[in-house]
Amino acid sequence: MRTPDQLTQFGAASLPGLLGIVILQASPEEIYAELPVRPGVMAPNGYLHAGSIVSLADTCAGYGCIANLPAGASGFTTIELKSNHLGTARDGVIECKARPVHLGRTTQVWDAVVTHRETGKTLALFRCTQMLLYPK
Repeated sequence: MRTPDQLTQFGAASLPGLLGIVILQASPEEIYAELPVRPGVMAPNGYLHAGSIVSLADTCAGYGCIANLPAGASGFTTIELKSNHLGTARDGVIECKARPVHLGRTTQVWDAVVTHRETGKTLALFRCTQMLLYPK
């Protein structure tokens, strides 16, 4: 299992790093991360972009999947995701906790909750299904 710092560095040169996602805790049972709300993650209307919330949750679920790859699996790809957006933010920090629902040999299902750190308000509920990949 990679450390939170290693996971943050793992995504530093790709979308998680571009957005500013920082992994705070990582275990096979839970991935916990944060994303500071700043102009680069906002929509043109001045509120947090829904895609920023989805990217935070999908990153957490994906890193959780990596932590739980079964023997012989070489990776994964997201095959379905669903998000219910319940609120938004204009400042502060948003947080995500992702936990496994199903850890199978061919698929994994992860649930994630995104909240606003300062208010405690739930911003989104998220479910992600990943297909595990095996070498040919």
